[in-house]
Amino acid sequence: MVRFGAMLTVLTLAAGASADTPKPACCAKCCCAAKADGEKGLAEGKEVKLTGTLVCARCQLKLDGVKKCTNALQVKEGDKTVTYLLDDKGMKEEYHEGVCGGGETKNVTVVGKLTEKDGKKWVKPTKVVVKK
Repeated sequence: MVRFGAMLTVLTLAAGASADTPKPACCAKCCCAAKADGEKGLAEGKEVKLTGTLVCARCQLKLDGVKKCTNALQVKEGDKTVTYLLDDKGMKEEYHEGVCGGGETKNVTVVGKLTEKDGKKWVKPTKVVVKK
């Protein structure tokens, strides 16, 4: 049994959970302790891969505190939509043209580091892929 518990811990850590990830109520060594795929790596400062709909945070979302055109990725997480603001060149990015003025671009994948500032989630993209 000790070997089985140790193996689950190794698998949990390999799946992206940290050693201090809270365990579910069902048991302390349960495979449920590994984060769901959509949650993997969403801790601040970690590199994440997100796929969703790209919009302009100023023109389309009219977010409080956003004074200039800013790219935002809206991602479905369960039954809610989470908005991630992109820490990029804003309207100077080639992919912004399709979203400025209220448009949207579906099936956009962003890879980058996640941070949170003033209650908003930000991603500093290292890669942005717009599927055609």
